[in-house]
Amino acid sequence: MSGSEDNQPTQDGDDESDAPNAAEQAADFVSFVVGLATSALAHLGGDEAPADGPRPDLALARQTIDILGMLEQKTKGNLTGDEERILGHVLYDLRMRYVESVRRRG
Repeated sequence: MSGSEDNQPTQDGDDESDAPNAAEQAADFVSFVVGLATSALAHLGGDEAPADGPRPDLALARQTIDILGMLEQKTKGNLTGDEERILGHVLYDLRMRYVESVRRRG
């Protein structure tokens, strides 16, 4: 048997070790949301941004926030309670930070 065959699941579904459980799937979705949120925060140039880092880009921040909003709409009814809550809180926080950034610049 070659090394690649060792990692193959069986045809009858006996190998459940490769199938992600609900907690792993939730973590993957949450990680995706957190990654997008981190990107939006970097574009907003939050308090944590290094002084020598990239300049804030409100257009890119808005685009990333809109992507998260679209994700919320398209996944409505298909998320766990925790996923829904996290996405909602992240969107609320980012939208409020965006508005504050626009006010500071304007």
